[in-house]
Amino acid sequence: MAARASRPAVMTDVAQLAGVSHQTVSRVVNGHPHVREETRERVLAAMEKLGYRRNLTARALATRRTDTIGVVAFDTTLYGPASTLFSIEEAARARDYHVSVVTVPDPDEDAFADAVERLLEQSVTGVVVLAPQRAQVRVMAGLPADLPAVAVEGGAAPGIPAVVIDQVDGAIQATRHLIELGHRHVVHVSGREDWIEADARLRGWRQAMSAAGLDLPPVLAGDWSPRSGYEAGLRLVAEQPEATAVFAANDHMALGMLRALAEAGIDVPGQVSVVGFDDMAEAEFLRPPLTTVRQDFPEVGRRCVDLLLDRIAGGTTWFEGPPVVVPSRLVVRASTAARGGHGARPAGRSPG
Repeated sequence: MAARASRPAVMTDVAQLAGVSHQTVSRVVNGHPHVREETRERVLAAMEKLGYRRNLTARALATRRTDTIGVVAFDTTLYGPASTLFSIEEAARARDYHVSVVTVPDPDEDAFADAVERLLEQSVTGVVVLAPQRAQVRVMAGLPADLPAVAVEGGAAPGIPAVVIDQVDGAIQATRHLIELGHRHVVHVSGREDWIEADARLRGWRQAMSAAGLDLPPVLAGDWSPRSGYEAGLRLVAEQPEATAVFAANDHMALGMLRALAEAGIDVPGQVSVVGFDDMAEAEFLRPPLTTVRQDFPEVGRRCVDLLLDRIAGGTTWFEGPPVVVPSRLVVRASTAARGGHGARPAGRSPG
């Protein structure tokens, strides 16, 4: 108790004393109906014993006196989450809002609840959750019922709107581009298995291949890193020498693939064409410049902030409806060519 006396009690303290999860305390505090009465009474008793008092967030939400948006992010070391976060900050600044960011290392319920609590202590007027993994979507169910929220990147929990890039269509564009160039053995290097975007890009590749009546070659598993792309390239050379095209689920893995093919003496695009996904800033300066799928992160940021502020202004929290979908676009550069065409580009396409 000595350590607790030096600071106000927080939800974690209440959860520990009541013998329940942080999420259960959050539900009791926010009046969720699906909590057993016995559990509710135990949590309320712990709150009383510890002197726990909810902060003034509810009042700030009602009067809209704050100009700060909270963001919960899980992995900002990767290009997609980092670019999404930057776009949200830019869009919020354009609307005269500040952004407070809390990064959570793992998609754990208690860690997520702690992150939200830290934002509530700053009286944020709404929250954006970067949720590219299924586990992160699941923990969003613990958000306070009175807190306007928007999910971005992968998907959202029931009742929470989402802004997403059309990953499936982007993958279809990339794969179809290779098929239109005459390639029949198009290998996919996938992203992390637990990522929603990785699954969507895998599905887009499969759909395009199936629509063209082509067999699906074995998928080469990656983890978004250049090293995993490099290792996939080594496996490609050893196990699928008949492959003439590769669609990598992100540009970093495509970069590693280019290195592995170069070391094996395989010409790109003369012998193997390579397509990435993201259109990172370095893509056009690779050797050869990389054909890739561009994600419109600035538009994602604008749509996300607009949607959140509309919900704040309207005083609504529960949401029913489809996600806001932002299109993706193929950018053709010199890493792809007609099968055996040594650099020829298809008609109607132009370099990015």
